[in-house]
Amino acid sequence: MSNRSETADSQNRSQVESLPARAVIRRRLILKSGGEVMKFKSLIAASAMALLTSGFATASAETIVNIGHGVQTGHPTHIGLLKLAEIVNERSAGEITIKIYPDRQLGEEREMVEGLQLGSVEMTVVSTGPLVNFLPEIGVLDLPFLFENSAHAYKVFDGEVGQNLLKKFDGVDMVGLAVWENGWRHLSAKKAVNAPADLAGLKLRTMQNPVHIRAFEALGASPVPMAWGEVFTSLGQGVIDGQENPITIFYTNSLSEVQSDITLTGHVYGPHVFLASKSVWESWPEEVRSAILEALPEVTAFQRAESARLETEQKEKLKEQGVTITEVDTAPFREIAQGIYSDFDFDPAQIEAIRSVAD
Repeated sequence: MSNRSETADSQNRSQVESLPARAVIRRRLILKSGGEVMKFKSLIAASAMALLTSGFATASAETIVNIGHGVQTGHPTHIGLLKLAEIVNERSAGEITIKIYPDRQLGEEREMVEGLQLGSVEMTVVSTGPLVNFLPEIGVLDLPFLFENSAHAYKVFDGEVGQNLLKKFDGVDMVGLAVWENGWRHLSAKKAVNAPADLAGLKLRTMQNPVHIRAFEALGASPVPMAWGEVFTSLGQGVIDGQENPITIFYTNSLSEVQSDITLTGHVYGPHVFLASKSVWESWPEEVRSAILEALPEVTAFQRAESARLETEQKEKLKEQGVTITEVDTAPFREIAQGIYSDFDFDPAQIEAIRSVAD
């Protein structure tokens, strides 16, 4: 991870100066230098700088849209946001500028979602992990082995089921805009995992997601819910034995330094949900909202294609780095994991609607 190998002070100062004004005060209060809290004078200076660059204090007609996310700049979601920024800026003749804050600069995913409700974060793209705490119905997408393949997932997200789920965000002070691709989630560890029995007692980091936790309990692992920012160090120190994530997350976060084996279980299709703060969205002029909405279908297709391309490319690069990547018979995993469906109150008709559109 890029943040991991650099000293904190210089990195954090440059990040804070680039943060939107709404986030800079919260960010400053948690940064430390030499064990002491940053001085108030520096806080005011950084806030003023952010205000000048954010667009909120400018007299021009330009609108600044700030989008935060939790992944690295090499991830397809960041690449997709760059594409969105390019298209929107070009089609608005430079009147709309999108600024992107990657790698948790605006907080962990849950913090960014909370920020949407408060209006302190304008837009974000996040995994479903933290979203179940705000909209429990979206947890249906995290049921293991629910989707047959990526084409099946796209049909669901772009069709009635997916669009209805996005509309439900309105009730929790957010605007659901699109579903992008984080990727198929696979297991990684410091040993091969060829069958459910190999998971027995394995301390496996999961998202703070009750569906994921229950699935891995059923498979025999010992799930450890953990914020993403703690994972690399915890793997290196042996606090946890493994984790589960898409190939693009494994690769862009340099997990090959602390994990030797990947098992291609594809146990969950991982969406990335594109959200806006309802209060901020409604405050923007119609032309700003329209520019984003008109560009999203094209950019969504582009982002998904990039995700598929990068997964194939990065598998080969990981093998070159010495990571063992194993394809296994997923039937035993599927049989056990799908047994947890009845542990949750998801609408059986909705699950059937999802399954019915598979090719």
